[in-house]
Amino acid sequence: MSTLYEQAGGFDALLDLCVRWHDLCLADPVAAHPFEHDLHPRHDERLAAYLSEALGGPALYTAGYGDESSMQRLHAGNGEHAELDEVCLELFDRALADVGIDGHTGHQISAYFRRATQAMSAYADSPDQVPDGLRFNHA
Repeated sequence: MSTLYEQAGGFDALLDLCVRWHDLCLADPVAAHPFEHDLHPRHDERLAAYLSEALGGPALYTAGYGDESSMQRLHAGNGEHAELDEVCLELFDRALADVGIDGHTGHQISAYFRRATQAMSAYADSPDQVPDGLRFNHA
């Protein structure tokens, strides 16, 4: 049985997805905000590494960027932003379609990304809320 990582087309396909999603977010008046300020210069590659690992591929994120706790801290402390999250999730689905990750695979990746995004709201108040040693959030 193949992994979602393999079904999606591997790292290059996920990187294409991340680049497309980033471009769509920058073009959207609601979604652009978090992408316009203090974004890591290799955000697309870092997100593709995270998604690769989350979807059953190689441990690229934990091998080179950090663990689940450090990723959660990067996104914590920004308050509740349900409208922003929803727009970004809709754009993520559009990016999936745009790069040809569709059907069951696209649906599964979309559902995972929605769950992962919603889970981050647990740390909306402060990065200090994020405990050490969180288990990696696999699909």
